[in-house]
Amino acid sequence: MPTKIRLARGGSKKRPYYRIVVADVRAPRDGRFIEKVGSYNPMLAKDNPERVTLVQERIEHWLKQGAQPTDRVLRFLDQAGIAKRPERSNPKKAEPGKKAQERAEARRQAEADKAEATAESTEA
Repeated sequence: MPTKIRLARGGSKKRPYYRIVVADVRAPRDGRFIEKVGSYNPMLAKDNPERVTLVQERIEHWLKQGAQPTDRVLRFLDQAGIAKRPERSNPKKAEPGKKAQERAEARRQAEADKAEATAESTEA
């Protein structure tokens, strides 16, 4: 049975609280899970030690059993030193979209034409 270490949302509306659970991949997000291995409270300050709590030995056990952590849980495990999250690099993310590039090119062309026209008028 393939398993994941993932977040299960709890708490009330606009006040989220997450349990870090080991669950079957086919189970619903907030539904049946095998074991609770931690919690995450995003309402607490980032430097608060109770924001993320993990049961390290159980998480290591499940990782050895082949459980795959989700990206957010893997970030928590990387901060705790339990698992390593590989660095990601997406250099194209910072580039503007196709339409924005076309507008910028049109703007540069208009400025070049205007500069050329002013240069010709000063010569005459």
